[in-house]
Amino acid sequence: MKIISARNHGYLDFLTVVIFLLAPTLLDLSQIPAMLAYGLAAVHLTVTLASDFSLGIFKMLAFTLHGWIERIVGPVLVAIPFILGFADEAVARNFYIAMGLIIIVAGLLTNYREENR
Repeated sequence: MKIISARNHGYLDFLTVVIFLLAPTLLDLSQIPAMLAYGLAAVHLTVTLASDFSLGIFKMLAFTLHGWIERIVGPVLVAIPFILGFADEAVARNFYIAMGLIIIVAGLLTNYREENR
């Protein structure tokens, strides 16, 4: 069941960018998780602004491609603390796992085939 519209997904995308920008300070993340959070904020903002949906500005990426990018990013975020070696930092590990799971759930609930209006 796709209960998140493209427009509401866009709002969630911008919220995600803000969360990634604030996390290093609010959670006192160490260097690698902090740098990754800033990088992810930039990439997430770029993908959102470049997507062809109501809140996209440049409309270079199909919204369905935006969905596929998030289908990859969600699981990668769950795995990244183990891949990059900061799984022993509980706060950073839990942050990335939570963000990955949130992106997975949002992706499952978003209508990526909604017409651009």
